[in-house]
Amino acid sequence: MPYERYASPSVPLWKRKLQLYWQLVRGDRPIGWLLLLWPTWWGLWLAAGGVPPLWTLFVFSAGVWLTRSAGCVINDYADRWLDPHVERTRGRPLATGAVSGREALAVFAVLMLAAFALVLTMNRLTVYLSLVGVVLAASYPYLKRYTYLPQVYLGMAFGWGIPMGFAAVQGEVPALAWLLYAANILWSTGYDTWYAMVDREDDLRMGSKSTAILFGDMDLIAQGVLYTLFLVAMALVGQRAGLGSWYWAAMLVAALLVAWEFALARKRQPAACFRAFLHNHWIGAVLFIGIALALWLQPVAA
Repeated sequence: MPYERYASPSVPLWKRKLQLYWQLVRGDRPIGWLLLLWPTWWGLWLAAGGVPPLWTLFVFSAGVWLTRSAGCVINDYADRWLDPHVERTRGRPLATGAVSGREALAVFAVLMLAAFALVLTMNRLTVYLSLVGVVLAASYPYLKRYTYLPQVYLGMAFGWGIPMGFAAVQGEVPALAWLLYAANILWSTGYDTWYAMVDREDDLRMGSKSTAILFGDMDLIAQGVLYTLFLVAMALVGQRAGLGSWYWAAMLVAALLVAWEFALARKRQPAACFRAFLHNHWIGAVLFIGIALALWLQPVAA
């Protein structure tokens, strides 16, 4: 995205800043928000046995957008040393200097405070869990300097809405919630590895770490293991929750979508790996539809 177009003197300063902040929070790229939204909705629907309370649904849906946006900001802040040297990221507002580090931290703080204000309308357990979520979101971007597993940690951060959703609806976090959370970690690690494969050469040159670098030539095999375990975990979720045929039909479609991702990325070309990453939105959507239909059409016990 050519951020230079916002530097035109004919555009008022306040408007230029808002446009840059919108780019900073990836407002023009909803894929990250959707990848957080679907597992959060999986958890809310399973916790409620159907459509959750509308205020709870609003709080978590808005909270997903706010925390994802905040995560993008703190990620760019942490990667100020890396992004100017990576082809895909060198045009970001922080990388170009169009937005300062202090501005980015202020945007991050506003977003997180807004999300926390929404969470304060939930019960005490949900509020306590949200504090863990803040730590996960704020610390994730720094892991790529020290470990080859930042994608695993991303899954932990991206899926934290699942135990929070169960806590908000049921007042507790049962075993089913943790199983769904584990499934999401596997899925997130898989799709973020596709993403890391796009930047692998730049990351190697700059000394950044990722699962794509860790897996090396075994990356497709490792991806196969991750996605297989994800599907197995989601099958266990369906079995434990007593979901019916609609869910199992969705599972079949999800498995076919996973296979299509491997067909796309089999030659490891960066553009194809990025398409495989984007494609995960459909997996999340299909599984949500399966959960929602299975719960809606589930026979009521006499």
